[in-house]
Amino acid sequence: MCELLGMNANVPTDICFSFAGLMRRGGETGPHSDGWGITFYDGKGCRSFHDPSPSAESEIARFVRGYSIKSTNVICHIRRANRGRVALENTHPFIRELWGRYWTFAHNGQLKGVKSLPLSSYLPVGTTDSEHAFCWMLDRLRERWDRPPAFKALCREIEALCGELHAMGVFNLLLTDGRALFCFCGTNLAWLTRRHPFGNATLIDEDLSVDFAQETTASDVVTMVATRPLTRDENWTIMDRGALAVFRDGRRL
Repeated sequence: MCELLGMNANVPTDICFSFAGLMRRGGETGPHSDGWGITFYDGKGCRSFHDPSPSAESEIARFVRGYSIKSTNVICHIRRANRGRVALENTHPFIRELWGRYWTFAHNGQLKGVKSLPLSSYLPVGTTDSEHAFCWMLDRLRERWDRPPAFKALCREIEALCGELHAMGVFNLLLTDGRALFCFCGTNLAWLTRRHPFGNATLIDEDLSVDFAQETTASDVVTMVATRPLTRDENWTIMDRGALAVFRDGRRL
């Protein structure tokens, strides 16, 4: 299956260190060689990079790793195709507009029968079950509210929609509107919050370490979310199956 990586922080932060570990899993230390993509938010706008090539071999991935794009919300996905051919239009994350903001979605898993769910305002460009699920979720949100609802009500509705999709197969989700990061664990998802006092971290997939005390300030709060832990010397929290976690300003709500 695919692997996910997300970041939510209270200050613009680069993801180069964690991305260096994930990109190795895209065809080198892992089998996820059917494309990759990453989206960085900058205010209400976002920058996205997609490539149907393995991330471990991608020149675009090398550029992203070496170019320090700072953001408060990032979603990244490396793909192992099981629904939909290997093609640029089938690479995650997928992006659509809702209530005047860009929403970004990445999914790990397979959903049996998801394409029987009716769509209206949002239609897939590619052929994956993931993009169909994303369009269905946004349709449901748009049908319920014509403007952004209270945040707690939004969280409850996203949790309910995730539960419906979870019942159709394997559904691990990262979703953001550039402010909050919604994370649903169907089978495998883990998170880690870095805050003062910061320490050292060493990647599992590459001989690379960083001392975050030299890269941060005492007020920084940064949460990383991944399918599997990316570092060997930090305490990751393994999410319960069927659970939704929401992060804003780097903190779990």
